[in-house]
Amino acid sequence: MKLTTSQKEEKNLVIEFALDSMTFTNELLLKLYKAMLLSRCIEEKMLILLRQGKVSKWFSGIGQEAVSVGITLALMDTEYILPMHRNLGVFTSRNIPLHRLFSQWQGKAGGFTKGRDRSFHFGTQEYSIIGMISHLGPQLGVACGIALADKINCRERVTAVFTGDGGSSEGDFHEALNIASVWELPVLFCIENNGYGLSTPVSEQYNCTNLADRGVGYGMESHIIDGNNILEVYKSINTLALDMHKNPRPVLIEFKTFRVRGHEEASGTKYVPEEDLIFWKAKDPLRNFEIFLKAQAILNEEIKEKYKNEIESKIDTDWKIAQDEKDIVSTNQAELDDVFSDFSSPIHTQNMVKSEKRFIDSISEALLESMEKYEELIIMGQDIAEYGGVFKITDNFVSKFGRDRVRNTPICESAIIAAAYGYAINKGKAIVEMQFADFVSSGFNPIVNLLAKSHYRWGQTADIVIRLPCGGGVGAGPFHSQTNEAWFTKTPGLKVIYPAFPFDAKGLLNRAISDPNPVLFFEHKALYRSVKQKVPDGYYELPIGKAALVTEGSQVTVICYGAAVHWALEILKKNYKIKADLIDLRTLQPLDTETIYTSVRKTGRAIILQEDSLFGGIASDISALLMENCFKYLDAPVTRIGSLDTPIPFNSELEKKYLAKARFEEALISLIEF
Repeated sequence: MKLTTSQKEEKNLVIEFALDSMTFTNELLLKLYKAMLLSRCIEEKMLILLRQGKVSKWFSGIGQEAVSVGITLALMDTEYILPMHRNLGVFTSRNIPLHRLFSQWQGKAGGFTKGRDRSFHFGTQEYSIIGMISHLGPQLGVACGIALADKINCRERVTAVFTGDGGSSEGDFHEALNIASVWELPVLFCIENNGYGLSTPVSEQYNCTNLADRGVGYGMESHIIDGNNILEVYKSINTLALDMHKNPRPVLIEFKTFRVRGHEEASGTKYVPEEDLIFWKAKDPLRNFEIFLKAQAILNEEIKEKYKNEIESKIDTDWKIAQDEKDIVSTNQAELDDVFSDFSSPIHTQNMVKSEKRFIDSISEALLESMEKYEELIIMGQDIAEYGGVFKITDNFVSKFGRDRVRNTPICESAIIAAAYGYAINKGKAIVEMQFADFVSSGFNPIVNLLAKSHYRWGQTADIVIRLPCGGGVGAGPFHSQTNEAWFTKTPGLKVIYPAFPFDAKGLLNRAISDPNPVLFFEHKALYRSVKQKVPDGYYELPIGKAALVTEGSQVTVICYGAAVHWALEILKKNYKIKADLIDLRTLQPLDTETIYTSVRKTGRAIILQEDSLFGGIASDISALLMENCFKYLDAPVTRIGSLDTPIPFNSELEKKYLAKARFEEALISLIEF
């Protein structure tokens, strides 16, 4: 018997499609096909344009379309998806206008990042998509935060987040899985196991049979899915999502697929054995599904050509729209203005009734009052719930606000900070307590690459405050006594606050929590119970970016912050004949340069005192600013005093010699006598 073309093609099928008529109507089957075809046609267009030098870079997802399309169409449009750089089908299946995608890739104004980032490094609340950053791992924690907001607010949604076999080795992957499991968060962790992390084969990346096996270690349900089978992908995700709406929990899914092109086009595929390429090209998800649909008499050449012509026409039309856009024209001021979200709400004035409070009491009161003010605000940190934190600042908070809003966390600073970002993305506010400021190094990446760059990159606020108990003088050694504010004052997009008095601590912390921008709030441990002051009762705020003039004088300007303010007051009291303007910076970023300049122009002398080691600290920048802006008013060189350029030691005598306080008095007198 002679076989028809359709029958011959059906014999070439290497994927077994299970057609469930209860799930898959003809309309849905064609929708899935057309969505994959759209993605493939755009890819083919981009490869041509890349060879023509009309696009600069491309990460191909050819051969993996079933994963992106199947997941996206299986979820509701209101459910967040966090894709990676070869998940074009996620964006197109959410019906983002093609010309906007093309503009994004070309750095045009019609894109999503105003030309500030490329490729899929963007998010869009309109389409519930949160793009990745090149560091890959943090987006897994972001998904946890998004899902946490949904769970707390009883919204029946899941969050889907993508990573690859390579990304699954990052610490953030394991931290995020642990958080999601412990908190029972409705997150679909989707691993696209496509065989290679750039050129490194999976045999050199992990030593388990399947990546899905890792779910067992986290007490997590896991599945292995044929990532080239669009029907299996769609039905599995749809079934899981519907169940997770009613029974929130994380699920780990490993999609077995393959990357038939290079990591990026410039990488090529020479490192891939030829037999592997032949095998996986035969498993092409689009080609196999097309053959299957034809065999089922659902698709024919006429419909196929109609779809393809429509798609190619749309691609050409939208590409022209993007190309016809004028190049972005910006100004330095416009760029600077977008680093932070505008925050100009009125300052809440203070109550006239005051009572004496310790520094630590002011911090605790600010947290309590802000928790009462903002129902969406949560606090996360190690041991902060029933235990009240190692400094007892959140003692009894659980009884007032419940465990949903006052959350103990596993020891995983990176994923918790990323989760705070995700929570903020999903209409929340978050405070994260670092048990000690030293431990923030474990969460450095999401702070400087997610939080700091978020608004500048795609206009998304990062409504997060990170509290950092810091500082020496308590004999706690190199890992519990650092004052590491200079790590962050260098990073555009972060506000950095470092108060010295209870009054300032309370008002500035309240303001920081109100601010939709990311704020790092340093609290000196040695001041917690040693400094008292009359502080207003009730909620009030103080402006961020405004220094305080603690004492006034005409001989010298002393510039300092944190515990150093109290050191300076002690030395000035001892040397009472020295008449000094003592400036407490209070905020390091943004810096109140006007108050500094006004004082130095008056006194003609400046000494900057910081507890941090000297080289690369904030004193260096202030000194440079004074030389640039006040040089003609200076009667002596600007003096900087900092701690030794060593780690901070444990032994009390060594610590005293290390700290800047030991050298301040001599330097101050020398400056006056210059």
